[in-house]
Amino acid sequence: MPISAKVLAYLGLIPFIGIPILIFSELLSAYSGYVYFVQYSAIILSFFGGIHWYDALQKKRTNHQLYVSMAPSIVAWGALIFLEGSMLLSVLSIAYIAILMYDKYNLELERQVVIEYTFLRIVLTTLVVLCHFLMVLI
Repeated sequence: MPISAKVLAYLGLIPFIGIPILIFSELLSAYSGYVYFVQYSAIILSFFGGIHWYDALQKKRTNHQLYVSMAPSIVAWGALIFLEGSMLLSVLSIAYIAILMYDKYNLELERQVVIEYTFLRIVLTTLVVLCHFLMVLI
């Protein structure tokens, strides 16, 4: 996995970590921070369906993977529309964990890439879910 991909992945944590810090330092209101946080979270969650869309098309598979590739976007969008507060943050967190588990068992990448990608995703997902929990406490 290219180092640039890893760097970009970790840079994607900035809003997840930065928004709670801005709220605690009173540079951002709790309400605005919450709105920005869940919007960013939903966008990033939607992004994870793309790898399955690409993988399914590359492998010319029309099995569940192609359909599941749309799930993160639909879950994120639906959660933003129908949920709020800790319920919204919880659903987004659960969706991150679910797509991580799906990635682990369904992506057909080279073995070394799968190992590196899975490790990266476990670290990132753990940090993202912890940030969601922190936002629930705020």
